[in-house]
Amino acid sequence: MKGKTNFELEYVLKTSPKVLNNVLFTPDGLSDWFCSDVNIKDDIYAFDWDGYIEEARLISAKPGQYIKWQWIEDEEDGHDTYFGFSYSTDPITKAVILKVSGSADIEEEEEAKALWEQHVNDLRRLIGA
Repeated sequence: MKGKTNFELEYVLKTSPKVLNNVLFTPDGLSDWFCSDVNIKDDIYAFDWDGYIEEARLISAKPGQYIKWQWIEDEEDGHDTYFGFSYSTDPITKAVILKVSGSADIEEEEEAKALWEQHVNDLRRLIGA
């Protein structure tokens, strides 16, 4: 069994929480920047990247604050890992602070972080932030 590591990345976005809420909490919003399609059945999200599908269980969500999933594969392997987003508004600058939480095999951590950087760049282009 490979070792897993958790990480957190932080981004400052010039957008409103309402806009961010839409792109993080809805299948249409997620499919605009994170993957090509999302299908939800009960608490299972099927993320589709042009035919490559990964399923994740929704662990918890509070619109306006955070959403968190666990990959089914990690759940079945007994890993206590998850990925998700949380955000808040800086009271002084009014910028939205997005935190991306993820996990990866230890030897693939840098690759996973680079993939999240790409996803967040796609998100920035989408929302104009």
